[in-house]
Amino acid sequence: MKLLQLFSVALTALRVNLLRSMLTMLGIIIGVSAVIIMVSLGAGAQEQIEQQLENLGGSVFIIFNNSRRSGGASTGAGSVKKLTTVDADYLKSQVPGVEAAAAALRGSGQIVFGNMNWRTNIDGVAIGYLAARSWEIADGRSFSPSEWTSAAKVAILGETVRAELFGEGASIGQMVRISNFNARIIGIVSPKGQSANGIDLDDRIFMPIETVRKRIQGIRKYNPKAVDWLTVKMFDGYDMNFAKEDILNALRARMKIGPNQEDSFTVKNLSEMYEARAKTTQIFNSLLTSVASVSLLVGGIGIMNIMLVSVTERTREIGLRMAVGAKSSHILSQFLVEATTLCGLGGAIGVFLAGVVVAILEVYTEHTAVIEYHIVLISLGFSALIGVFFGYYPALKASRLQPIDALRHE
Repeated sequence: MKLLQLFSVALTALRVNLLRSMLTMLGIIIGVSAVIIMVSLGAGAQEQIEQQLENLGGSVFIIFNNSRRSGGASTGAGSVKKLTTVDADYLKSQVPGVEAAAAALRGSGQIVFGNMNWRTNIDGVAIGYLAARSWEIADGRSFSPSEWTSAAKVAILGETVRAELFGEGASIGQMVRISNFNARIIGIVSPKGQSANGIDLDDRIFMPIETVRKRIQGIRKYNPKAVDWLTVKMFDGYDMNFAKEDILNALRARMKIGPNQEDSFTVKNLSEMYEARAKTTQIFNSLLTSVASVSLLVGGIGIMNIMLVSVTERTREIGLRMAVGAKSSHILSQFLVEATTLCGLGGAIGVFLAGVVVAILEVYTEHTAVIEYHIVLISLGFSALIGVFFGYYPALKASRLQPIDALRHE
């Protein structure tokens, strides 16, 4: 029999017991759809992490102050050395491979425009910070050197803050009230989306560091130049392990930290943090995909079971076919094509169902899912292979029936 004839006969046989065929395909449908959904969610998460790495703009270190305790209690005010704005300049001049280094302060406050208000983070940044973190100005301009040094009352908004306060209206040049003073909007930064831990990177305001120090945080009595963190951007291709060691040594020397003393700061490589998260996500998704693949195996066992039942039910039909000239190879091909068709249709329905679920997840949740077409083709091919593998034994059993015995079967 030709392949098209075999396929036509297979469809006819499946239609005779349509409900049973659908229930048999259910394992394949669930297995294929689960595998595609898991892989798509994993690819989406990987894409988000790669985008976040790209947003870093290269090799970036963040240096934080440590909170140190002595004897179970916090050390006294002024007893722990803090990072300062001068440290950023020192690193830029003393550490090889540093492209940009800048200090930052973190505050928070209410920003009001007309009858709209929004509470957000207010980042006081030094010269070079926006470039070091690859924040690009989408509209307006950046701070001028005089605005940075004179504690000017100007601000650059993140996209989330701009949308909440101004909607579709113009924002550049508008006056807003931040905490207890008025400030002029001079720029809007390009959106960056969420960080690896789900924080909205666009929900913030940038202001000159001295403005935040004097008007929002207040000048610290024991260390008036203290900052919350430093950002250090290295030139592309520079060895990050050597760079981290150089930064540690330079800061320890500047702060006069002894060989046996604990560092008062922590240096974190942002690229390593994101890459570690990417590896964790990849391992987790691989495990989920493996679990989902088990349902394909269960579906294959179901195919074998139903095909064995089908061989028993159609023993007389097999005997009649052999009596009129059908060879064992024809019977083998017939049942093998039926099993493969059953799995192939289940795989196709599973792909369609996965597409619907992925679309729903993207619309109603914050998850990004990317359907990779080679995974779809592999899933379809694998489902057909399951049909061949689990359908071969029932087909072989059918092909070995003796015509006389088959015709006598009741």
